[in-house]
Parts: sequence; C-alpha cells; structure tokens
Amino acid sequence: MDLVSLPAVTVLSDNVTIVQKDQVKIVRIIHDKAVAGISLHGGHVVSYQPVDQQDLIWMSEKAIFDGKAALRGGIPVCWPWFGRIAAPAHGFARTSEWELVEHRENDQGVIVELALFPSEETHQIWPHMFDARLLVEVGSELKVTLKVINIDDEEWTFSGALHSYLNVGDILQAQTTGMGAEYIDSLQADKVCQGGNTLVLTDTIDRVYTQPEAVIEVADKVLERTLCIENHGHNSAVLWNPWAEGAQGMADMQDDGYKTMICVESTVHAPTIKQGITLQPGESYDLVTVISAK
Repeated sequence: MDLVSLPAVTVLSDNVTIVQKDQVKIVRIIHDKAVAGISLHGGHVVSYQPVDQQDLIWMSEKAIFDGKAALRGGIPVCWPWFGRIAAPAHGFARTSEWELVEHRENDQGVIVELALFPSEETHQIWPHMFDARLLVEVGSELKVTLKVINIDDEEWTFSGALHSYLNVGDILQAQTTGMGAEYIDSLQADKVCQGGNTLVLTDTIDRVYTQPEAVIEVADKVLERTLCIENHGHNSAVLWNPWAEGAQGMADMQDDGYKTMICVESTVHAPTIKQGITLQPGESYDLVTVISAK
C-alpha cells in the first residue's frame, strides 16, 4: 500500500503523521527502519515495509476504506471472538473506531498505542466492560500486541486472532514450514487431520493448526526472502487462502489477489465463546505476533 503519497492531515512528530484514505484515518510511520500504517478504523495495520524491502503485509487493491466495512488485507483484529461462533463474524474490534493514545520513537523505531473502549454499539453486541489496547512496534521487525483487560465486575470469556495477511511473490512457489502437523480443516466440517512438515498451496485452505512451532516461516522464492512469524499467547495458528473461486466471490478482493497472499494468524481458537479464555475482573491477556523477513 502506497502510504508515502497520501497527504498528511495532522503532523504529530518527525516520524508520525495522520493521513486519510477515503473515509479512513491512518497513522503513518516513516522511519529510517521502516514505513508502516495503522488504520484507526479497526485498529488495523495496513502496511509494514522495512527499508529496502517490498511490503511484508498484503492489502487488497479493492479494499473498501469507507469507515464501515472491515478492511480486506493487513492485520485485522478479530475480537472478542474469532470466526462465526457469534455475530458479527470475527467480532466488532475490526470494524470499530480506535483511539490513538500514544506514540513514542527513537533510533530503533516507533511504538504506537491504540485503544478501544465499550460503547453503546459494543454493548448491544457483547454486554461486557473491557479495555482493549493495540501496541504496534515498528522497527527492523513488526510486533503487534493485542492486550485485553477485564474492567467489568464479573468474568467474561473471549477468543480472537491477529489475522495477518502476508505478501508473497507467487503463492504457488511459497513454501510454509513450522505450522505443525495436526490441523482442524474448516473445509472438511472441522475434521482433525494430519499433514506434512512443509506446505505448498495448490488450492484453497482454511485450517486451524493446533500445535504450531514457535516460529512459522514462509519461504518466498520470487521475492527472495523468508517471512518469519513468531506468535505468543495463542493456542493455534490459522492458515488461510481463498484461492481463485473465493477471491472471485469477494467484492473487496481482486480476482487474482489470492496469488500474492497467505494468512498466517496468531489465534486463540475456540469452538464456542464459552470455550474461550476466561478473564476475571482486573485480569489481562496479551495476544502477539512478530513479523520479520530474512
């Protein structure tokens, strides 16, 4: 995504400005280490481009920046649930307006903190009090931390994901390792399957890998790099690509968009909301993904 050419609406520092694309405000970071963008709509990372690299993050050319729809691509924040276990699918965080709380910078990079608080809209969907923070650390690697805090007077339960879309040169030549062998296949009615140690896609995939290694790697022959995804606080890694038929069925994805992306997601997976992670009043939880290239 071309962030550099967007005109600044507000200058916050030498490295941080607010820009606007259509109806969406984006926190733009231009630093010696990397250029990055975080949409306030959805608390959504839309770009991370280290110096002398192509973007590590994939965004759809047809993503809708109307301030209402979830953005196609980037790193959607799926919370307080992941998937279609309640409505709306993937929760409300990815379509809510987040607040810019703080930004800090030094020679090593920039840290941006966003916050999402309860509102009338969220209470109609999910009747709990919460404090959600998104900490985005931009430097020689990208670290995204979703911290959720129970500020209610009773417990609540959640699931979620940092739904990272990764940019690759050609999906047919991209090789993924480290996701583990066991997975739940959403395309086979959640059948538990065993796979190999190496994955090269030839068709659509929608899998919850239940025993991922500490680091998942996507070797990209075309762009001559390996993307490294290190996750924390997760119980699984979701891998997804809609392939040709899926892409053609989405108004916000170009028909050939599937050829240059793969999702590798840091996920708290649960079959139902009640089977998610329970936080007592005052407790917090961090879900993290760290993305880099070598």
